[in-house]
Amino acid sequence: MTEKKPMDLQEFTRQDLILAAMKNELDSKTIYTKLALKVKNDLLKDKLQFLAKEEEKHRDVLEQIYKDQFPKEKMVLPKKTVVPLPEITITVEDTPISKIISSAMLAEQNAADFYQALSKQFISNTKIKNTLHYFATMELEHYKILELEKESMEHFEEADMYWPMVHAGP
Repeated sequence: MTEKKPMDLQEFTRQDLILAAMKNELDSKTIYTKLALKVKNDLLKDKLQFLAKEEEKHRDVLEQIYKDQFPKEKMVLPKKTVVPLPEITITVEDTPISKIISSAMLAEQNAADFYQALSKQFISNTKIKNTLHYFATMELEHYKILELEKESMEHFEEADMYWPMVHAGP
């Protein structure tokens, strides 16, 4: 296994990076919310709604960081971010959910790498540095949640089966 090269963010301003992070969190929340509406499995729906709420919380914290760091600047999210992060897209209505989840996993892994690199831009501000490092850890947790769900979904897709009441309690 080759060692992954750390993401280099030196060419971007802190302001652009925080805005890019906010945009990415907003986009991820939107995708998870759309996916939650699409799936039939109630446990997966709950997990996707959880992920959407997590992304919203991240965006809220990033917004506060932005306001603290750039109090005189107007906050305008870019249409496209300056940082090359993979987007999660739902291209066709009948795209298998496992493929969409694979795309989301890649986005979560890259978000973790991004936050790890971004934390190094705030060496002199321990609170922000630690918050961003914590976000990197949380994104990896999101990756693991998605990985487990993807494995489960692939089994269901292979068998083309779904039991509506499989997760119903007593």
